[in-house]
Amino acid sequence: MRKKLLTGVALALVLSAGMAQAAPSAAVTAAVADKGRPEADTKRDADRKPAAMLEFAGVKPGDTVVDFIPGGGYFTRIFAKTVGPKGHVYAMGNPPPPNATAPPPIAAVAADPQYGNITIVSIAGGDFKLDKPADIFWTAQNFHDLYARQRNIDVPKVVKAIYDNLKPGGVFVVLDHQGAPGAPIDPDDKLHRIDGAAVRKQVEAAGFKFEAESNVLRNPADDHTKMVFDPSIRGHTDQFIYKFRKPR
Repeated sequence: MRKKLLTGVALALVLSAGMAQAAPSAAVTAAVADKGRPEADTKRDADRKPAAMLEFAGVKPGDTVVDFIPGGGYFTRIFAKTVGPKGHVYAMGNPPPPNATAPPPIAAVAADPQYGNITIVSIAGGDFKLDKPADIFWTAQNFHDLYARQRNIDVPKVVKAIYDNLKPGGVFVVLDHQGAPGAPIDPDDKLHRIDGAAVRKQVEAAGFKFEAESNVLRNPADDHTKMVFDPSIRGHTDQFIYKFRKPR
């Protein structure tokens, strides 16, 4: 009898752990499995766990999603396929510098015929206004860059603009490399990290309510002292992912 009881308790714990992160929806699963994604992207999936990330964010068909500072478009492509033809994706980043000799990589993604629902939006100094409010703002491994001295960005202004361009009840999801707990923000951005507590303080100050955290990309073996591009930790840094909601 005791053995059966213990077995039942153990099973309940396993089930509870499994329910902590819902299984990806059919739309998300299909977007990640899309054969049109570049091989360079799919090779990163084991480390970035995109299906779990989109499910945590709550991305679904018909949504308007803003990929804030999209880089090469890793998540932009997946968002575009998940939201489908009735949804829309804004790829939002800084305008190219005056001396740029080539368009940013995201331009090629937006121009690809299979992604007809992507619009590139440039921001300057934190001022931007979408033509329709978004369901989700998303930024991955880039929030720390906003504080870099050379960017000269008014971070509170940017976060407030994100708040203002979200629908009531919309969410802002921040994924980034964890810095040492309590470490001050480094304007020289030497490690490309930020303490999650500093992010929460900044985002909540704009009016957002913290809703949830995913531990899917956490790595307790990362001691937060190495630059994220160090070969010993690259691709396996300790990363937090926070979901904030704009009150209705």
